[in-house]
Amino acid sequence: MAFPKKKLQGLVAATITPMTENGEINFSVIGQYVDYLVKEQGVKNIFVNGTTGEGLSLSVSERRQVAEEWVTKGKDKLDQVIIHVGALSLKESQELAQHAAEIGADGIAVIAPFFLKPWTKDILINFLKEVAAAAPALPFYYYHIPALTGVKIRAEELLDGILDKIPTFQGLKFSDTDLLDFGQCVDQNRQQQFAFLFGVDEFCIQRFINFVVKLENSKLKVSKNQRTLPLGTTNFPFLH
Repeated sequence: MAFPKKKLQGLVAATITPMTENGEINFSVIGQYVDYLVKEQGVKNIFVNGTTGEGLSLSVSERRQVAEEWVTKGKDKLDQVIIHVGALSLKESQELAQHAAEIGADGIAVIAPFFLKPWTKDILINFLKEVAAAAPALPFYYYHIPALTGVKIRAEELLDGILDKIPTFQGLKFSDTDLLDFGQCVDQNRQQQFAFLFGVDEFCIQRFINFVVKLENSKLKVSKNQRTLPLGTTNFPFLH
């Protein structure tokens, strides 16, 4: 079974793929990008070739080159480099998974195929299993983003018994606003020590803004009444 060198947690940056004005990948700035994330933002984990990185708009060759550059430039600077290897073609996903293992990535992630969609949990797991098997030494993460894939199989349902089918499974990137599903994933899998990455950035930002507004309003009330305000904890979703 594959285990990460340490659990994937904290902030994980979904990296963009830098382009030139001519639509070619601008590899020359990726090293600067790594330094910016680490030194300026304190972020040491990245998710490459995902939605933000427009991985599915790149050719397989381009995706391989982008992955290689991030792993190379992130060596001894980044803690974990997770490569998204999802594709409509199973063979392409397997090729990208094998490549990620060869270049020293720390894990792979896969979305559900979204043209000929899996309509049951078992069909989806069989697809994921085939991809994970192509890189048996790497931790495997499922990328749950139903708004884009159209695959509505609940993540909580998918996780039930998944280690029996995919022993390298280590967690999921949850990019959906169904917090009941997300909460059940976390609650029902505490013993497994899975990593749960919440990927709807806009939702988190709005929750943070709401919190700040409430905090400022509370401070105003305190200053008017000259009282001490006991501040509670925020009700944020898990950010891993």
